[in-house]
Amino acid sequence: MKTLVSRQLAYYLRQAYAPLFPLLALAVMALLAWYVVHTTALGSAEYQKQELQTAWDGARQQFARHKDAMRAKEDLRQVWAVFPLVRDFAPLALGVTEEAKRDHITLPALSYKTERTPIPDATKAVLQGTVTGHYGDVRRFLYNLESAEELLFIEDLNLVRSGHLRDPMVTFNIRIATYLRGEPTQVLTLDADDRIKS
Repeated sequence: MKTLVSRQLAYYLRQAYAPLFPLLALAVMALLAWYVVHTTALGSAEYQKQELQTAWDGARQQFARHKDAMRAKEDLRQVWAVFPLVRDFAPLALGVTEEAKRDHITLPALSYKTERTPIPDATKAVLQGTVTGHYGDVRRFLYNLESAEELLFIEDLNLVRSGHLRDPMVTFNIRIATYLRGEPTQVLTLDADDRIKS
C-alpha cells in the first residue's frame, strides 16, 4: 500500500501541472488562515461593533430625551412665571371686578376661594359669580379675561336669563380659575459671625 501511494505521488509530480501543487497548497492554507481569523478575531470585532452601535443608539436616545426634558422644563418655567403669586390673588379678583366695570358689566357678588392641587407649591384659585350686561359687553368682558396677562381659564359659563326685546340684558353664571404659585423662598446664608441673614 505504501509503495502504491509513493508511486502515485511520483507519477503526479512528473506531470506538467506538478509545479501548481505548492501554489494550491498555499491557497488552501491561506483560505484556512482567513477562515480562522474571520471566525475568531473578526467575529469578536463584529460583536463589539454591534455592542458599540447599541450603546451609541442608547446614548443618542438618552440625549434626545434629555434635550426634550430640558425644553419641557424651560416651557414649564415660562408658564409657571405667568401664574400670579398667592399674595396677588386678592388684587387679581379686584382686577376682574374693575374689568367688569370698564366693560359695563354688572358683577354683583364675586366669590373666590382656593383649592389644593397635587402640584407642590401651587394652589388653584376660583372666582365665581353672575355677570349681567348687554351681550356684546359680556362678550368683550370674556375676551378681555381670556387675553389677560395673567393666565385665567373660564371653566364654566351658563346662561341664566336672556334678555327680551324690551330688556336686552343677559345674565350668566361664570366660573373663572387660575393657578397661584407660592412665594419664592428666601435663601439663607451664614456670615462670618454665624448669624442668619436673609
